[in-house]
Amino acid sequence: MKQELVLITGMSGSGKSVALHALEDAGYYCVDNLPPELLLPFVQLEQQHSASKIAIAMDVRSAQSLPLVPAQLAHLRALDVDVRMLFLDATTEILVHRFSETRRRHPLSRKDDEFVRDQQRDLVEAIELERELLSELREESHIIDTSLLRSTKLQSYIKSLISAPATQLTLMFESFAFKRGIPVHADYVFDVRMLPNPHYEAALKPLTGRDEPVAEWLAAQASVEKMAEQISHFLETWLPDLNHDHRSYVTVAIGCTGGQHRSVYLVELLSQRFAKSWITLKRHRELDITP
Repeated sequence: MKQELVLITGMSGSGKSVALHALEDAGYYCVDNLPPELLLPFVQLEQQHSASKIAIAMDVRSAQSLPLVPAQLAHLRALDVDVRMLFLDATTEILVHRFSETRRRHPLSRKDDEFVRDQQRDLVEAIELERELLSELREESHIIDTSLLRSTKLQSYIKSLISAPATQLTLMFESFAFKRGIPVHADYVFDVRMLPNPHYEAALKPLTGRDEPVAEWLAAQASVEKMAEQISHFLETWLPDLNHDHRSYVTVAIGCTGGQHRSVYLVELLSQRFAKSWITLKRHRELDITP
């Protein structure tokens, strides 16, 4: 059986432990905070032990040796290991709030020998330094914005991502509300706020784009179908090239004002259409954060 490796990196406080637990539940042999120098020998050792599914978490505590990781992953791919990289992120405001709630110290909250010994580092400064140190790994990874995700939703999201075959491009459609900000992990963002809005129809306002009355109302609007056709044409044009470029995931974010009706409907519609040709997942950010 071909060996699978999921490498989880990301910001401190973004949910890496939650993601690792989800992979453990999915049958992966998991290791937290493995030093990058041990990545190659560890994976090769597990090959001898017939471990076919491995998940490893690395973070900024290994900052000195993180630059070694891209070359090591390229070497593992050359050995026919299926490698996936997931980067968990969140806004600085959310990360500050999480650290304040838990009263944990950020790994970079003290300046080390490379800076000024024993001088306390401001939390926001530490977070921004962490972003800089992890930027290269972030560029090569599929990014998951956990700012508005509850732990249970993050776990199910991780499981849905790794359930797709690693050798094929996975297309993720995501609805969101502009009033809560654009998803930081989106590869393409489409603004559909100019479309007719069911929010102003009394009977439709409390429903979502997944409900049949809303779907029927939007399907009857010519501009909505025109938008769906134009997004489809763009993706049909460029997805083959993205797949040829060995992309593992492509996230298409569709946003409206509240993330309840128009964007949800279009994600449902487009994910159904593209499922005939691509591995397709869907996520509704604002509905996921509703208790």
